[in-house]
Amino acid sequence: MDRMEVNHQVAKLLVELSASQDDEIGDGTTGVVVLAGALLEQAEKLLMKGIHPVRIAEGYEKAAEVAIQTLDKICDTVPFSADNLDPLITTAMTTLSSKIINVDKRKMAEIAVKAVVGVADLERKDVNFDMIRMEGKPGGSLEDTELVNGIIIDKDISHPQMNKNIKDAKMCILTCPFEPPKPKTKHKLDISSKEAYEKLYEQEQEYFREMVQQVKDSGANLVICQWGFDDEANHLLLQNGLSAVRWVGGVEIEHIAIATGGRIVPRFSELSADKLGHAGTVREISFGNTKERMLVIEDCANSNAVTVLVRGGNKMIVEEAKRSLHDAMCVVRNLIKDNRVVYGGGAAEIACSLAVSDYAETVVGVDQFAIRAFADALDDIPMALAENSGLDPIKEMAAAKSRQKTEQNPLIGLGLNEDAAEDGSHAANMKDVGVFETLNSKQEQISLATQVVKMILKIDDVITMGQYQ
Repeated sequence: MDRMEVNHQVAKLLVELSASQDDEIGDGTTGVVVLAGALLEQAEKLLMKGIHPVRIAEGYEKAAEVAIQTLDKICDTVPFSADNLDPLITTAMTTLSSKIINVDKRKMAEIAVKAVVGVADLERKDVNFDMIRMEGKPGGSLEDTELVNGIIIDKDISHPQMNKNIKDAKMCILTCPFEPPKPKTKHKLDISSKEAYEKLYEQEQEYFREMVQQVKDSGANLVICQWGFDDEANHLLLQNGLSAVRWVGGVEIEHIAIATGGRIVPRFSELSADKLGHAGTVREISFGNTKERMLVIEDCANSNAVTVLVRGGNKMIVEEAKRSLHDAMCVVRNLIKDNRVVYGGGAAEIACSLAVSDYAETVVGVDQFAIRAFADALDDIPMALAENSGLDPIKEMAAAKSRQKTEQNPLIGLGLNEDAAEDGSHAANMKDVGVFETLNSKQEQISLATQVVKMILKIDDVITMGQYQ
């Protein structure tokens, strides 16, 4: 939705709503927009009846409170540990079911869980997302996606004859260019004789020799430079047995420094052994029969750093897979922070809808209409699930709602992949099916959607530029 060119001001609010859900939770972005759309649709019907927008907003707010309290009551906790990651994998698989990579959702879920657990502190329930990198490379299939305990950067060793497999790497991380210093002011140099040229050349060589010697004296055997360097410097580095990588971006430089425990050095004169980064292996890998190469830094001093290398048939699939994996990782992180879950397949929405309908019976006045409308809007999500599965939405939703009401069981939802029951419906116990999502994601969806709809209801008119010209 970020990429959509939306002109309507109210539609832009819905795009921002999706972005807010993504920033806060990382998943549920589609659900929150569907719910907001359903609430606006119901509000339009109430406005046609002549109910004031402020009264609708107040009714929605009361209904949202009841729905959030209901989620608190029906939630379940899933125990997990470093030895038992199955609940985390199941939750990640639920998230990936609606994504383009759902064919390989089991493998992708395992990668997402291992990546998050690799950088998580389970005792403090803290996850440092900065330690997870995602690199994509078109080619191969989604099945070739892998998790590397280390860092992968989309660069190669600068000279073809340099060592491409460095054991016990000690790397100096430089942000200064590998070239002679340039004056800050405008300058002009006239060379009128062979001796003057040779003197200049010798001076340049001396600069290069001094730089390379300072690198060697520090004990480094790999140079990672943010800037480029010419063939002269490259050749000198090769002669001195140093491997080098050039044009490494600022973000990548920071990741390498964090992962290897090194310091970013701005001047050659400041190089010392204690500022070097350390890694067990640095190796160059190539893909297929192309010239595409990447650099893998493994067994870093700060062993928490992990990288997911995403493969796919084309760039679009790779980008979509990266986005889907990010959602799955966010869900796993949320579950590590708070292991309370609600059951999916529309079960949570139907339970909230029933609770809000019951609450509406106790409310006197115009607010009752808005509260009932909120309950109807919640039904839109299970109906959308049924419709996307090619089933009759009203029949499926009615069957699940009926079973929840008669059995007093808030875990009944739409088991769309299960066999149909005797009455032809797919209502099933979601706990048995193993479909669940984090409690805070669902609560945030209801809260954010209600806030945005309340704000839209209080807008009298939208004045667009050029409307009255």
